[in-house]
Amino acid sequence: MNRNSATIAKSATAVRDYFSDYSELRKKIGLRWWVEILVIAFFYFIYSVIRNQFGSDSVSWQEAFDNAEVVIAIERFFGLFQEHRIQNLFLDWTWFIRFWNVFYGFFHFAITTAVLVWLYVRFPKDFARWRTIGLITTGLGLIGYSLFPLMPPRLLGAPIAEFGANMDLYGFVDTVKEWGGLWSYNSGTFSRISNQYAAMPSLHFAWAGWCTMILYPRMRHTAAKALVVIYPISVLFAIIVTANHYWLDAVGGMGALAIGYFAGDKLHHKWTQFTNRHNREKNRQK
Repeated sequence: MNRNSATIAKSATAVRDYFSDYSELRKKIGLRWWVEILVIAFFYFIYSVIRNQFGSDSVSWQEAFDNAEVVIAIERFFGLFQEHRIQNLFLDWTWFIRFWNVFYGFFHFAITTAVLVWLYVRFPKDFARWRTIGLITTGLGLIGYSLFPLMPPRLLGAPIAEFGANMDLYGFVDTVKEWGGLWSYNSGTFSRISNQYAAMPSLHFAWAGWCTMILYPRMRHTAAKALVVIYPISVLFAIIVTANHYWLDAVGGMGALAIGYFAGDKLHHKWTQFTNRHNREKNRQK
């Protein structure tokens, strides 16, 4: 019993010291959890407000449909317009479709948040850099939504009153409306305050790529690395099978992430140089 107690106490001390070391490191580099929460929450609030200013009620369905026709034409040119065929393969599997509805609506956000928290706790030196990359990528998504409002596949056959085109030319099914999920974009007030045409770029896919870039080099085991690689593939499947996006939306998401990576990395580097120089001058004055 005494041996077990000693082992538990030793383990508890090791865990406490482990997290204490990271806590001291976060203080040293100026990270404060409550500041980060406020920054990200404020940015997401601004993002949501701006995002919902450029779609649904503020953009005509005709403009969004015309942009969808452009995307479809480009995909057809390259032989990529297969989204409806992929969706049709799985429409008879109700439980399967419901899972991907929930995955699209919830798990994606939960995983992205979990990766952000994990990065803050385990790799505080890398947190600010990747947080900045993520915020810039998201901001680029806003630009895409405002400049290119795009009717997603699920709305092509929907009534105009529900922000659709009432043109059932391709046979897409709005899986959330048909079989349910955590919520529906077509429900009451939510359909009017949300941006139904925020499809290009796909930030779902961009954030999945962001998670993969963070996790892959930090995973030690092959199985973990494999799961990390599978994750963005799963997100890509989810956005297609639920008819929320076209292939090109995912390409746009990767483009936003690429620009966000280089811009965020550069900005973080410049900010680090500035703060280091400021701290050196401050120490000299003491």
